[in-house]
Amino acid sequence: MGCVVSCIQSVFRAIGSCLMAIVNAVGSILHAIISGVVTVIDAIISCLTCGSCGRSRRSRRSAV
Repeated sequence: MGCVVSCIQSVFRAIGSCLMAIVNAVGSILHAIISGVVTVIDAIISCLTCGSCGRSRRSRRSAV
C-alpha cells in the first residue's frame, strides 16, 4: 500500500515540476519581450532628445 502512495506522490510531484517549468519559461519570455520593448523605446527617446541617432558628435575645428 505504501508503494502505491509513494508512486502517486511521485506522479503529482512530476506534474507540479512540469507546470512550474512552464510558468518559469513563460515568465522568462515575457521578461525578454518587455526588456526589448524598453530598449527600443529608450533608443527612440534618446534619438528624439539629442537629435544624433547614434552618430558621434564631432566638433568643427577651424584651420588656423
